[in-house]
Amino acid sequence: MVLVSAVRDYISRMLQDISGMKVLILDSHTVSIVSVAYSQSELLKKEVFLVELMDTISKSREPMSHLKAIYFVAPTSENIQYLRRHLATPRFGEYHLFFSNILKDTQIHILADSDEHEVVQQVQEFYADFVAIDPYHFTLNMPSNHVYMLPAVVDHSNLQRFCDRVVDGIASIFLALKRRPVIRYQRTSDIAKRIAQETAKLMYQQESGLFDFRRTEISPLLLVIDRRDDPVTPLLNQWTYQAMVHELIGIQDNKVDLKSIGKFPKDQQEVVLSSEQDGFFKKNMYENFGDIGMNIKQLVDEFQHISKSNQNIQTIEDMAKFVDSYPEYRKMHGNVSKHVSLVTEMSKLVEERKLMLVSQTEQELACNGGQMAAFEAVTNLLNNESVADIDRLRLVMLYALRYEKESPVQLMQLFNKLSSKIAKYKPGLVQFLLKQAGVDKRTGDLFGNRDFLNIARNMARGIKGVENVYTQHQPLLSQTMESITKGRLRDVDYPFVGNHFQQGRPQEVIIFIVGGTTYEESRAVALQNATNSGIRFILGGSVVLNSKRFLKDLEEAQKQARISNAI
Repeated sequence: MVLVSAVRDYISRMLQDISGMKVLILDSHTVSIVSVAYSQSELLKKEVFLVELMDTISKSREPMSHLKAIYFVAPTSENIQYLRRHLATPRFGEYHLFFSNILKDTQIHILADSDEHEVVQQVQEFYADFVAIDPYHFTLNMPSNHVYMLPAVVDHSNLQRFCDRVVDGIASIFLALKRRPVIRYQRTSDIAKRIAQETAKLMYQQESGLFDFRRTEISPLLLVIDRRDDPVTPLLNQWTYQAMVHELIGIQDNKVDLKSIGKFPKDQQEVVLSSEQDGFFKKNMYENFGDIGMNIKQLVDEFQHISKSNQNIQTIEDMAKFVDSYPEYRKMHGNVSKHVSLVTEMSKLVEERKLMLVSQTEQELACNGGQMAAFEAVTNLLNNESVADIDRLRLVMLYALRYEKESPVQLMQLFNKLSSKIAKYKPGLVQFLLKQAGVDKRTGDLFGNRDFLNIARNMARGIKGVENVYTQHQPLLSQTMESITKGRLRDVDYPFVGNHFQQGRPQEVIIFIVGGTTYEESRAVALQNATNSGIRFILGGSVVLNSKRFLKDLEEAQKQARISNAI
């Protein structure tokens, strides 16, 4: 509950202390923050009768002095300029300004000078500058996410903007949790180091007063790592409910857009998948696809039973009972058809793209050895006309990451086959991935085949048996969390910033992945937290990836690098 509760608490405090009819004005970033934490009906209960975006409200001139304006926006120079214009000719009776992060003194002066009509009632900082998609998972929804793959010389100003935004997002998390962390970063990543150092500078120097909370005995840990240390996880097909919906259809701010994939009734073209608002989803979000089918059947049976009892209306009392329970009945009807639609659509895609066949080979590449068998399996799938282009590309990438040093000749054969099979294939994309995230660039033991402990762990897992051939892969993050829990995260691989060291085992750990998280990793975090190890993990990243988004970022970075010839 921790992240969602923090954001909900901020929004509630914003809305409930101001009585009367209100308009809530958001920007393109805070609209996501509010929409995942608060539903439309909850806003209405707080007397919010209008929700507007900053740039669209600027175009309107109609006075609405009966409404009180609540602004919740990021403290960007662009938003401050919008506010100057809004305050110059006020349309609303009162203005209450809330900013999602730290305001600069100069910005406060600009706002004070602009308020000639004295309509501003308050200016506050409410540190909800992150999208809390799940209780232990947040994202920053960064637009130019590919920038993290580029060296500073390629796109200096964009990279600086990227780092500033990440530092702001991380700072707001700790301000919301009222903590100041000890900071560590992945040694092999320049951008992780830069973000860690800039975050430390903000928390311990520039804004040290703001972060000077009552000290807990042991400081929490912030660990900044790089997506390129585990490029395998975002390339794999997923077989647990939430991760699978994102991989095959796409989830944005806990919403799934079904318009592009089929004809659905108007009220079902966009559906919400939130563990806060949907009990069935909360119970099943981490379950295997096979089990989901069974659980949805139970849900449908339950609904049919309720429908039948509703048809049996004999008396006035029955009718009154039905009317009382009707909103709940409608809600259940919407929920049942939503989950049935999603699972039906995904089953169709699994069949069309032969994903069970593809996924078996992916899991073999990610989890088991055997280079010759892997080469044969990938070659067969490249020749299979039912296999989609994106799946062919992912298979070759997984093979390349696994066997780049062991079989250069076979790798070249696969590259050639790939370009002959995919008309739109961008030459050199797999090689670019290896340059970015190949074995020489990585810190962790991604495939568990160089470290004796990992070999033992894999053997133990083999003896216990894996519950499902399609979900045997564990993200590298699981190993990282295990190392932290056992106090074995090596200083040489993950150095501390400055002279702030960890005294004892932390009770709270925030892991930020520069380049993006996956729902497979957020599931690993939720399962780890459920073990009650005494450490609470929170996962955050610049975006939430699926394979499509990861490949798009890779292509964009390759294009930029080609233009500058710096890589």
